Amino acid sequence: MVAGVQIHTKVDVHNPQSDILTDGALAFLAALHRTFESTRHGLLVARDIAQRRFDSGVPLDFPPETAHIRAEPSWHCAPPAPGLEDRRVEITGPTDRKMVINALNSGAKTFMADFEDSSAPTFANMINGQVNLRDAIKRQIDFESGGKRYKLSEKPAVLIVRPRGWHLDETRITVDNTPVSGSLFDFGLYFYHNAKELIKRGSGPYFYLPKMEHYLEARLWNDVFLFSQSYIGIPHNTIRATVLIETLPAAFQMEEILFELRNHSAGLNCGRWDYIFSAIKKRRADRSAVLPDRKDVTMTVPFMDSYVRLLIQTCHRRKVAAMGGMSAQIPIKDDLQANEVAMEKVRADKLREVTAGHDGTWIAHPLINQIARKVFDENMLGPNQYHVRREDVKVAAADLLNVSVPGKITEDGIRSNVSVALAYCGAWIGGNGCIPVNYLMEDAATAEIARVQLWQWVKYGARIDTGEQITTQYVDRIIAEQAPGIKKIAPGVKENHLNIAKKYLMEQIRQQWPSEFLTSDLMPYLTMADGVEDKWYRSSL
Repeated sequence: MVAGVQIHTKVDVHNPQSDILTDGALAFLAALHRTFESTRHGLLVARDIAQRRFDSGVPLDFPPETAHIRAEPSWHCAPPAPGLEDRRVEITGPTDRKMVINALNSGAKTFMADFEDSSAPTFANMINGQVNLRDAIKRQIDFESGGKRYKLSEKPAVLIVRPRGWHLDETRITVDNTPVSGSLFDFGLYFYHNAKELIKRGSGPYFYLPKMEHYLEARLWNDVFLFSQSYIGIPHNTIRATVLIETLPAAFQMEEILFELRNHSAGLNCGRWDYIFSAIKKRRADRSAVLPDRKDVTMTVPFMDSYVRLLIQTCHRRKVAAMGGMSAQIPIKDDLQANEVAMEKVRADKLREVTAGHDGTWIAHPLINQIARKVFDENMLGPNQYHVRREDVKVAAADLLNVSVPGKITEDGIRSNVSVALAYCGAWIGGNGCIPVNYLMEDAATAEIARVQLWQWVKYGARIDTGEQITTQYVDRIIAEQAPGIKKIAPGVKENHLNIAKKYLMEQIRQQWPSEFLTSDLMPYLTMADGVEDKWYRSSL
């Protein structure tokens, strides 16, 4: 055991735990924690200070202190690393063994293996995910289940890993009596065990970085990369990272984020669902920012369209990938007509992205690959569109804040939000972070939109299209009416977990402000289930 490091969980994951949580790996985690934890903590405090500033009426804007970075045309990011030249279709999903094989075999160019929004971070999920990725890299992941053999193809997709965001703790591991960062835990274990093997196989340690709100958070990641590459003895600038622009503050700092990571950057991605969630949350004190039903907040409404155009322009100016967002649709096997309608939505979404100048897109299901690939193959003849400079784009701060969104609030929209929030929270507490609901793949981001929209509508006394006001009592009634049907749309949700989700949602709509993340709120349930004493985590129960 490494001095100062404690493993608090009573979950027995047998050999996988001993294979992953080696003394060498734990020593690396301890070094990361001792070097960077105080900076991480300071940046999280800075988020709270910024939020209070927004609440007081100070509008979001491009930082004046970095105007010189935005104005300087000569700097560019690193060239694409091996395997990242062409990213026209990327599939995403959690790190369970079957998903890893199916995603790597899907025909997509890359697979983003997700320890974040599509994974519920039980300790077993986190450790087994590390095992599965290690085995996939070494081509030792084949297995048989239910009479079916799962075998990795000869040319699998390029692997990219998304660790958890800076805000999340890994409460089952402490260093010097403090929980380690979930970001550094996920990154550190994957990097320590696999970086050299990936390089040997002609690839490299590639990452997606979520939930950043400031360019100094990108600087912290860059410092982590420099430290880590030196620690294991590989050349600097081997790591590549794509940053998800999925918070409203980050949209005003895209140039700065690329600049901080420029020698490790692989581009930016439009994290559309989290971006909508953040737009509501960051403008929580602005009653003029109330949005209509979630289905009406499309990629073509003013604030979303502006963010997309600015991201593409920014990335191509700096010669890196501008990745499009997720199509949440999944195939509808028992209704051909409904399936065609859903797949046409995917085609239209991907056509919008490729004609706007995106270099690739995200899908949530292997069977969507052919549709997305065909659209990009027909409209993007080279490996990327870095040459599409979008010099026509002129986006001001007011454009990123323009919430003139056509649409209305309906009871159907409220019921949909309630159902998604209940189903997802119930599933997440049970250890499942990614569930299909009404033929859409829902993860934490879409559940977050549902949660904060319900809060926003109650907070500002919004009215549905019939004129009825949305109150806590109104939403309570909808919760009571929707709850009995949750098991039909999410059969794996247990009754006690559904009850916790109901109580949580009813509490949330009564808060002065919505809490930062439902994953932070509900993490104590996973921590308790893993047998950790409550003194090691900040409980919000």
